[in-house]
Amino acid sequence: MRKRDRHQSETPDAAEPPAPEAQGDGEPAPEVEDNLDAPGAGDGAAASADAASTGSRELEEMRDKYLRLAAEYDNYRRRTSKERAEAEARGQSVLVSRMLEAIDDIARFADIDPASTDAMTLHKGIEMVEQKLLKTLAASGLEVIDPVDQTFDPKEHEAVTTEPALSAEDDHTVGKVFQKGYRFNGQLLRPARVVVKQWTG
Repeated sequence: MRKRDRHQSETPDAAEPPAPEAQGDGEPAPEVEDNLDAPGAGDGAAASADAASTGSRELEEMRDKYLRLAAEYDNYRRRTSKERAEAEARGQSVLVSRMLEAIDDIARFADIDPASTDAMTLHKGIEMVEQKLLKTLAASGLEVIDPVDQTFDPKEHEAVTTEPALSAEDDHTVGKVFQKGYRFNGQLLRPARVVVKQWTG
């Protein structure tokens, strides 16, 4: 028998790596690799951060858009309110300017000395001022409601009392007008106060 090589006899056998610890079923535990540095490990977190950033930007854009719309609406409301007030003022000034002549006539009659003026002259003068005033107001849209012998209309007439009708044809018609009514541009300002006829048979 040959002698073993001296170097081999003096050098211990090469150490083998320890075997993995056995699991409960006797199988070796699987090796766990460190995947923290593996490609794509942080992609999910980055995607979530990007989505949150995008959502925040969209919310801010919507908020800015809402604030701009609110400011524009507020400016529109103020502008239209001012324009409406100015239009009403212009309309009133036009109406008053048309009445100035009638006001001048009234002022002249107020300065007349009743001792030197007969009643008939005063009556005619007042009647002329009334006609001028009504003509001026009619040009602006005023309508007089004087419904004598017309069918009673509760939308434009106010029944103060009743009186007997002489025939069935006169039933429910206006016999007298205590106070005339007025419409302005189709809108009822005041109903006419009337006496309504009733047929009792």
